[in-house]
Amino acid sequence: MSLPVIQNPGEPATHFANAIAEDPLELMDEIEALKKERNAAILSHFYTDGDLQEIADFTGDSLKLARDAASITNPVIVFCGVHFMGESAKILSPEKTVLMPDLQAGCSLAESCQPEDLARFQNELRAAGRDIQTVAYINTSAAVKSLCDWIVTSGNAREIIDRVPADKEILFVPDQHLGRYLSEVTGRKMILWPGSCMVHEVFSIQDLLRAKRNNPQAVIMAHPECPRNILEHADVIGGTEKMRRHVASIAEPTTFLVATEANMIHPLQKIAPQHTFIPVPGIMTSTGETCACNRCPHMARNTLQKVRDALRDMQPEIVWQPFFADAQEVLRRSLLEPVKP
Repeated sequence: MSLPVIQNPGEPATHFANAIAEDPLELMDEIEALKKERNAAILSHFYTDGDLQEIADFTGDSLKLARDAASITNPVIVFCGVHFMGESAKILSPEKTVLMPDLQAGCSLAESCQPEDLARFQNELRAAGRDIQTVAYINTSAAVKSLCDWIVTSGNAREIIDRVPADKEILFVPDQHLGRYLSEVTGRKMILWPGSCMVHEVFSIQDLLRAKRNNPQAVIMAHPECPRNILEHADVIGGTEKMRRHVASIAEPTTFLVATEANMIHPLQKIAPQHTFIPVPGIMTSTGETCACNRCPHMARNTLQKVRDALRDMQPEIVWQPFFADAQEVLRRSLLEPVKP
């Protein structure tokens, strides 16, 4: 009898037997030993599985992890996240070896804005007499970053928008939903690139409203990458770090409906275990239906086994590319330099 297979989007089929052959606790012990041998630090984004967050030396959102990568002294970094995050770590710390568990861990937002398309559109705007500065969400490739004036994360976006001269038009790439939200809260008009995050686009407004009816006292938290119809019902709008700070500031046990990548529940429960967190769409108590569509298939490519292999083999590695130098200045200025009063 042939073995069943499991398959992640974009990943070759793997025999189920192979997928469960290694014990997670043994893998964690191997990783710990290899980490010491390599003098390595493990960075894990909040959207990776809880096991990866538990073995990490640093966890956080894109902004915090970029700053961690630049400040730590370990010569080797294993970045559990997606490709643009590993690129940013290498750009900010070119002297370090930056490993990724899986170089195929991409990002739908980054893919939606290709450098040649951005350069063409920028030239068209300038040829039409538009005086623009390009603000890019960090969810972009290094090649795109090299064409931009500012880089933002969900944690520093408002601060950066305030730094763009008032007489400049803003071209915001690639997330149209985040750009629209920032335009509304800052009052700055923006030219929006038509990109979006596959995870944050799948939330169902019907499921959200049903969850709210089933939990009428619940607080709705939504990431600004969500479409407007989700944000209109949110009580709290913010990136992952803002979500963590908010739930930690409330002592009274509260139920939260969380509209972002489902693995975000792990750090929320860790910092504020007194609360109940329900992922949107989540599990509907009225029907028992579940939905795993709000899990990022790219983040899911990071596994304990791949972390162990990366430390053992010292690959796959983010290798310095010539255009990284062009992206370095804007990344440093946007993410590392303090705001001048």
